Amino acid sequence: MRPMLASPATFIPVGDDWIHEVKWDGMRVLADVRDGVLTLTSRIGNDVTVSFPELLPLADSYDDMLLDGEVVALDGGRPSFGALADRMHVRDRRKAERLATVRPVTLMIFDLLRLYGSDLTTQPLSARRELLERLDLSGRHWQVPPVYEDGKELFAATLEQGLEGVVSKRLSAPYLAGRRSTDWLKSPHRATLSAVVCGWRPEKTNDSGRLGAVLLGVPDGNGGWRFAGRMGSGIAGRAAVQLAEALAPHTRAHSPFSDAVPRIDSVGATWVDPVVVVEARTLEVTRDGRLRQPAYLGIRTDLTPDDLQEADGA
Repeated sequence: MRPMLASPATFIPVGDDWIHEVKWDGMRVLADVRDGVLTLTSRIGNDVTVSFPELLPLADSYDDMLLDGEVVALDGGRPSFGALADRMHVRDRRKAERLATVRPVTLMIFDLLRLYGSDLTTQPLSARRELLERLDLSGRHWQVPPVYEDGKELFAATLEQGLEGVVSKRLSAPYLAGRRSTDWLKSPHRATLSAVVCGWRPEKTNDSGRLGAVLLGVPDGNGGWRFAGRMGSGIAGRAAVQLAEALAPHTRAHSPFSDAVPRIDSVGATWVDPVVVVEARTLEVTRDGRLRQPAYLGIRTDLTPDDLQEADGA
């Protein structure tokens, strides 16, 4: 099963048929408990259980249940995708256990899809939410965050607290697995953006040839990729090595962009297939679609280029 996805909002809905939640800056997972064993699956269907060993005791709560939620890591008391990035990619059990002691995560649970063999996805959100709250799932590394009736008030509060934004959900809606729906609407505050890497340039400060900046692509509306800017901020040290290793197998001879890249950005570039998705924070997106002062946050192993194309068409 794939998770249900929210559509971008043009307004925050009001009325008794809607509830509103904090939008968490993390990694979406489905948490499947069967016979005392927990399996965590990412948005694109990868088994990521080994990455988050501190969540394994969740399996002791109930014998059979399927939960939808977001894995978050805290940085200064606030969820941060940058703080989570190092945890997302770990596939070695011992390394994951070490990191869990110094950079623990929390699973924010917001939906219940199955309980004791009963499929709940056809039930309205109001019924699923009531049952979820009755389960009293509260642990050291997981919780069921509250929901709110006033979305505009929550939007203002999350902005003041430096949180990512708000997700509004229609109480009468079933769970549409794997589909993007206007029954769920997302209203983010910060200008964060997922993009594909279409090329990279070496560091300017020496002749090492090490990766120093990447050229970002966003959907062009026709199934291709439009140049969105060059990003070097945040790409250094271990982050640069990790990104270079991810891109190395995908080198190609020609630019994958559907439009022309300015020479000031393309000179000395090594082109790559647009398969690696990264997360960036930017001051703004300019009128011509370029990112202003983008900063690298990490690789999105939980997203594919197809996900970006799909979101662009929603």
